[in-house]
Amino acid sequence: MAQWREDFSTSSLQEVLESQAENRVWSKELRRRSHDLVNSRLAKIISQADYLSTRSVATRDATECRRRALILHSQLVRHASIPPQREG
Repeated sequence: MAQWREDFSTSSLQEVLESQAENRVWSKELRRRSHDLVNSRLAKIISQADYLSTRSVATRDATECRRRALILHSQLVRHASIPPQREG
C-alpha cells in the first residue's frame, strides 16, 4: 500500500478517487491473503500458532483498510456537497 496521508482537506476530487482506488486494491489483496492463510491452515501447512499470529496482523490491516475507506467516503461526500466554482 502506498504511503497514506490522513489529511485530505486540500485534496482534489481526483486525488480522493485515486486514493479510494488504491484502498480498494489493498482491500482485495487483504482478502486474497486471508483466503490463502485459511487454506494454508486447513491444509496443515502452517501451525495453529503461526495462523493465529498472522491472523492477528491480517485483522489489524483489515480494520485499517475499513477506516481508510470511511475517511475517503466522507471526503467524497464533502466534494459532492461543494458546488463547482464558476469561471467568470
